[in-house]
Amino acid sequence: MNWIQWFEALSYVVTVVGLPLAIYVFLQDKRKERRAEADTLNQRLNDAYTSFLTLVLDNADLKLFQAQGDQGDLTGEQKERKKVLFAMLISVFEQAYIALYEKEMGRHAYRRWLSWEDDMCKWCRRSDFRTELPGLLEGEDDDFSLHILGIAKQEADYKGPSAQPRP
Repeated sequence: MNWIQWFEALSYVVTVVGLPLAIYVFLQDKRKERRAEADTLNQRLNDAYTSFLTLVLDNADLKLFQAQGDQGDLTGEQKERKKVLFAMLISVFEQAYIALYEKEMGRHAYRRWLSWEDDMCKWCRRSDFRTELPGLLEGEDDDFSLHILGIAKQEADYKGPSAQPRP
């Protein structure tokens, strides 16, 4: 067997083994890149939510960390600040919905999304938030609006951790 035949045989081996391996490595790298991009996006959204929570803390007089804030004992200015904070929260939730929610999600994306949905559920348990919600959703993404209104309807009946699990 001369050197030309060796090179020809080697080229077949490279084609049969190397090409599929190169495609596999390429696809794995792309998958890692997409996951890293999703993680970066989620981190930016988490940062926005953390900034929102800082504003809530700075406005402790609005009683937003209490399970149920009573609108009756707030001044007009306090009610207005609360509404603005709720609008900011809806903006963060809508961004998370548009960026992260998909009908079909992989395990990692689904876990990431459930974290956001858990926060939505917590806020939708508040009657003052649910009361403001329809007005806050004017002009927002239709799919997001339907999604969070569904959560609000479900959470209106929430009785706490000792209640029956939700479907």
